[in-house]
Amino acid sequence: MNKIVSSQKKQLQPFLKWAGGKRWLIQSHPEFFRYRFSGKYIEPFLGGGAAFAAVEPKRALLSDTNEELINLYFQIRQHPHELQKRLEVLHSQHSRLFYYQYRGQSPGAKMDKAVRMLYLNRTCFNGIYRVNRQGRFNVPMGTKTAVVLPSDDFVLWAELLANAELKVCDFEEPIHKAGKGDFIFADPPYTVSHNNNGFLKYNEVLFSWEDQVRLSIALISAAKRGAVVVATNANHPQVVDLYSSFFSIETVTRPSTIAAKSNHRGRYEEVIIHNLALEDKL
Repeated sequence: MNKIVSSQKKQLQPFLKWAGGKRWLIQSHPEFFRYRFSGKYIEPFLGGGAAFAAVEPKRALLSDTNEELINLYFQIRQHPHELQKRLEVLHSQHSRLFYYQYRGQSPGAKMDKAVRMLYLNRTCFNGIYRVNRQGRFNVPMGTKTAVVLPSDDFVLWAELLANAELKVCDFEEPIHKAGKGDFIFADPPYTVSHNNNGFLKYNEVLFSWEDQVRLSIALISAAKRGAVVVATNANHPQVVDLYSSFFSIETVTRPSTIAAKSNHRGRYEEVIIHNLALEDKL
């Protein structure tokens, strides 16, 4: 792919609204994402890509088990201008009737799938990605009507993604590749209740407790090989027990925006699990 040059250098903004996204963490604790590393940036739960955008690594290995999600990043990397134009068309067509008609479609072409995913993400309820047992997206329409956002810069995203490897795979595969000088950021779905976050049941389907155990073993092994690890999780005794013998653990609070009614939302505790020395956080 030819290098695409953006008109000006600016801070990259995530283009997805993603349940459990880490924009808030990057804003409140940027020190965890300013570590200078010599190797590759590895993110095995890519989601909305907020951490990747904040770090802006020169080399990266990005993965997720969500095939549609990885395809969206791939299409942005390869065809940012086309995706932008397609979104502008959808912006002019958006309505309640159009949303449900479009949601019911099952496109085959990869670009069609990418455009559909981003449109639904921006117009569905709270940006939640959820499919039924048949694998069909089933989130109702939300209150947001903007399909094109002022912060969109798919050309800048294409630039950053140019040196990234994108994979659909289980989290263990990229973590096992990490070695000395590499930086891992792991933000798995939270599968233990912390202050009853209301999103637990769905996440249990995506990520079981056995997966939590596998993740802890993989991250400890990577750290022993010399990788720098920053991970997030629910502040729960069982989670802390998985990591406390090897990593430093810091408690932080976050806002919750998942609940349908604003009066059911609040602030909840999470943990940052890491092996950064304080002097390494710039």
